[in-house]
Amino acid sequence: MLITLSVLLAGTALSAGFAVFAGVELYGVIDGAPGFLTAPQAELHSALSLYERAGRFQGGAYLVCALGFLAWFFGMRRATGRLAPDRFRHGAGWAIGAGFIPIAHFWMPYRVAFDMWGAASPLPTDGQAYRAPLWPVNLWWGLFVSHVLFSRYAALRFDRADDLAELRDAVRLYLVCDALGIVAAGAALFFAVRLTALRDRRIAQGPYLGAV
Repeated sequence: MLITLSVLLAGTALSAGFAVFAGVELYGVIDGAPGFLTAPQAELHSALSLYERAGRFQGGAYLVCALGFLAWFFGMRRATGRLAPDRFRHGAGWAIGAGFIPIAHFWMPYRVAFDMWGAASPLPTDGQAYRAPLWPVNLWWGLFVSHVLFSRYAALRFDRADDLAELRDAVRLYLVCDALGIVAAGAALFFAVRLTALRDRRIAQGPYLGAV
């Protein structure tokens, strides 16, 4: 499952890279001094068509990746739940359902990931509890939420653009957003790899020791 997820995340990053390329092309077509921008109509139409195709490709890749990630996330929740059932506040179904609750979807999946990270952490040694460093979880979730919010803002600016100046500003925002999306995909892959490694190591340690 991790291999499939890796391929999907790589596809998402590539689609974002394509969007960056198309955005640079569109940005380059719009030329002129601030307040007096011009663009050849044929070149502008061609660049906009390429940008729209890149957007559709990126949206499709993101949707497929999101479904794959949810499947992996749910499977990992079930696996880590068997290792340390007392670490979790909610059932395994929340690994999927938490992402569809308005407003709460900005933190509830993180709580699930936080609990999974704790459940997969190595067993206590010498009476001392241990939790693997949380920065991969925080990095993944921080970049993901930032990308979601930034993309919504960029989309709003793009849809409301009435002239070339506003269009160029919106494209500039999208360039930053797409670059952030590439980094977020890398962080998601790193989180998935680290959590999988923690789970495998935890399984190798043997049964859960409870309140050791």
